[in-house]
Amino acid sequence: MTKILLLSDSHSYIDDRILEYARNADEIWHCGDFGSLEVIGKLEKIKPLKGVYGNIDNDKIRLIFPEVNRFTCEKVEVLMIHIGGYPGKYSPLAKKELAEKAPKIFIAGHSHILKVMFDERNNLLHLNPGACGKSGWHKMRTMLRFEIEGQEIKNLEVIELGPR
Repeated sequence: MTKILLLSDSHSYIDDRILEYARNADEIWHCGDFGSLEVIGKLEKIKPLKGVYGNIDNDKIRLIFPEVNRFTCEKVEVLMIHIGGYPGKYSPLAKKELAEKAPKIFIAGHSHILKVMFDERNNLLHLNPGACGKSGWHKMRTMLRFEIEGQEIKNLEVIELGPR
């Protein structure tokens, strides 16, 4: 079983609460707009970090993380794109990637809107953890955590970190 902490849109902000949740995970997944190398460094010191770069991320961050990240966690295929949209409103890049091979989990960020939806057409779980940072128009800072055991995704929780 692998415990995942999923976050996005930190926009250079990280606090002790986020780091405490990170310590209780096996892996940290960040869906872009890190905002700074400092955020990456703090997360990498705690647990293995997977991610993609976002539209605000500089060239140094873009050398560390790809625009599209496909990987497998246990027996679950994952696709992560910062600007990916959501079922029925996918971005052009997401549509292209999903047409090539649909994963079991598709993760997007960018919107600062927390979304957990099942996409029946592509037979996948769509996750957007919202924004854990303080920059943006969102009112509540959010993240997701869940577990993967074999092919099963379970114990999905929304974490509210408080107002931005």
